[in-house]
Amino acid sequence: MARGKRLVKGYEGIDRTAFYDAAQAVKLVKDRASAKFDETVEVAMNLNIDPRKQDQNVRGTVMLPHGTGKSVRVGVFARGDKAKEAEAAGADVIGAEDLAEKVQAGEINFDRAIATPDMMALVGRLGKVLGPRGLMPNPRLGTVTQNIAEAVQAAKGGQVEYRADKAGIVHAGVGKASFTEAALVDNVRAFVGAITRAKPTGVKGTYISRVSVSSTMGPGVKVDLTGLADEART
Repeated sequence: MARGKRLVKGYEGIDRTAFYDAAQAVKLVKDRASAKFDETVEVAMNLNIDPRKQDQNVRGTVMLPHGTGKSVRVGVFARGDKAKEAEAAGADVIGAEDLAEKVQAGEINFDRAIATPDMMALVGRLGKVLGPRGLMPNPRLGTVTQNIAEAVQAAKGGQVEYRADKAGIVHAGVGKASFTEAALVDNVRAFVGAITRAKPTGVKGTYISRVSVSSTMGPGVKVDLTGLADEART
């Protein structure tokens, strides 16, 4: 079935003008995740921000209580004891100049990059390669750190990075369609909570204009932010 036909069928039984509470929205999405693979459940949030302004750059990380359901490959730029620490924590790729050479050559075998502060002079030269892929280590995201083991474990344990795009939309995968409804709702609340707490001080009036959930191949379902935002703040 073409995706267009799948979407048309998926929207059957969904009021496209209605806003559903988180549990209802998740159930509708799960019930319509009929692809032959385990679809990712995604959350998209439209924010009333101006991403062109530095003080309205919504970016950070959030730990999802039930993980993402995705296996994350972690690459670590470190030497000596820190490299050993990364290995013990389960990092998939570890190195220094040797790893930098592989990355420069286009051999990127990781989904998240972490570096010790002393490695940033080396990693900084890889900005044109890692930056466009969203893989550049960043102190603000906890991926430039001396606490290598903690960072590796967080990346593999369900930590999600988020960043508002040029249209002011933040989106991320918050689990798999095979997750229980309760687990997905918990993850949605955690993600919404992180974005809510990340409200820039320069934003006046309504901050979050719309929240929706969907699966990889399924329709989007609008979520009623009333109550959800309050729960997310706690």
